[in-house]
Amino acid sequence: MTLTGKRILLGITGGIAAYKAAELTRLLVKAGADVRVAMTEAGTRFITPMTLQALSGQTVWTDLWDPRVPDSMGHIGLSRDRDLIVVAPATADFMAKVVQGLADDLLAALCLARRCPLMLAPAMNVEMWENPATQRNAERLREDGVLLAGPAAGDQACGETGYGRMVEPVELLAEIEAFFKPRLLAGRRVLVTAGPTEEPVDPVRMLTNRSSGKMGYAVARAAREAGAEVTLVSGPVSLPTPQGVSRVDVRTAHEMFEAVKKAARSCDVFVAVAAVADYRVKKPAGQKIKKGNGRDLSLELEENPDILAWVASLPKPPFCVGFAAESERLEQHAKDKRAKKKLPLLAANLAQDALGADHNAITLYDDRGEHPLGKGAKIELARKLVAHLAGMLPQKK
Repeated sequence: MTLTGKRILLGITGGIAAYKAAELTRLLVKAGADVRVAMTEAGTRFITPMTLQALSGQTVWTDLWDPRVPDSMGHIGLSRDRDLIVVAPATADFMAKVVQGLADDLLAALCLARRCPLMLAPAMNVEMWENPATQRNAERLREDGVLLAGPAAGDQACGETGYGRMVEPVELLAEIEAFFKPRLLAGRRVLVTAGPTEEPVDPVRMLTNRSSGKMGYAVARAAREAGAEVTLVSGPVSLPTPQGVSRVDVRTAHEMFEAVKKAARSCDVFVAVAAVADYRVKKPAGQKIKKGNGRDLSLELEENPDILAWVASLPKPPFCVGFAAESERLEQHAKDKRAKKKLPLLAANLAQDALGADHNAITLYDDRGEHPLGKGAKIELARKLVAHLAGMLPQKK
């Protein structure tokens, strides 16, 4: 379990997103965390302390003057053994309290008197979030070292749409897990490509492949968890952007190449996971090609640029990681590809076992030989890959 032994104080303030705190508590406990809950009075208007007590297995605290706490020092003692305080949802009002150092209720006092880090998950109406006062407060919180998870954009309970939604519990769990992971790539900029490309035949047809993008998205998430600033250049897939990752959407190999060229020279690490089409139609039809009534159809193809080879051949290239999805002779093809493109590291797998699946089996190849990562969930393999490449990077000066 990813949070085994971690002690978290979960704060809940008064917003409709408080209902999400129940699922977040369940996920944290399932991940192995020790969860203590503190609520504002307004928070108890949206979800009951009894619900959170049942899910956390612990007493829920709401009163700054609770007589069960010796010397009425709950605002100090309840957080002293915690590794992290997470307030979800964090209303605009509560964010302002933290900025100003107010302590007029138990949760605000806990945040002011804390010795551990603080993470807020903002949740409010779009106009409240975009109000200059809230934006100033958010910026000041970041300057003060407070972590902000979200908010996300989407439909809101008030009927309006935009930024202000609390991030979903599973995404917030990922942010909390990332907080506790070693920051092996802190200060590094990582560029990742993911997914397939689509090469047009005519306005309705295309050449593509079965890549789901799952492995590339897992690598982007793992790099972000390791503290990197991550840019993800993605072909057309149906996957949510990993929290904290900057995403650039493309369709064709040429579009992916152009996006990579813009970012490659300023990144420290380039991980080419995308299944880029090797060929494209030389002259796509301007109109839909009609059925030929028995006649054969010929398509003239031309080779797409080799994006990874171009990046690896730069005068001062980033640390390049290639991926090889093969259908046979995995070891030989992987070694040949690494040598041909002069890559410091290459990850290889059998395509028939990995495309579209949530699990994979990967072997890494570098100058020291081969390193099997075993079989497992793609996110777990991505984390192992990131740890391996981080160990190969030169020390930052």
